Amino acid sequence: MLIPGVEIPQLCTQCHDYPCIEVCPVEALTIDTKTPAVLVDREKCTSCGLCVEACPGQIPYLHPEDRKAVICDLCGGDPKCVKACQDARFNVLTIIRQMWSTNTRKLFARTPEDLTADVAVNLFGEKAEELI
Repeated sequence: MLIPGVEIPQLCTQCHDYPCIEVCPVEALTIDTKTPAVLVDREKCTSCGLCVEACPGQIPYLHPEDRKAVICDLCGGDPKCVKACQDARFNVLTIIRQMWSTNTRKLFARTPEDLTADVAVNLFGEKAEELI
């Protein structure tokens, strides 16, 4: 967490060219044909981190315990985080069905650090400067 109390989820946007999959030397990453989410075969993953480096948003991460790549798999098309968010009436997550686009990388025009800093300022006002 970049700033305590401010967590901005960074989710895979399923890039049209899937750079994370292309760089995996052991073919541990594949595309789910149902959702187009990136799936990680934890048995094949060697924890090299090349998928993290190749991702324009650096969305994959290596799990702190076993160092295997972790990428949201969209729960097979029925994401539990969306259900929990809607049940709690936060209304900040929703499922968007759209065609693939060649502009997916534009979503990463701002870094997670920049987005988190903006949210912190909105939440904490001038006190946020101490946290950033």
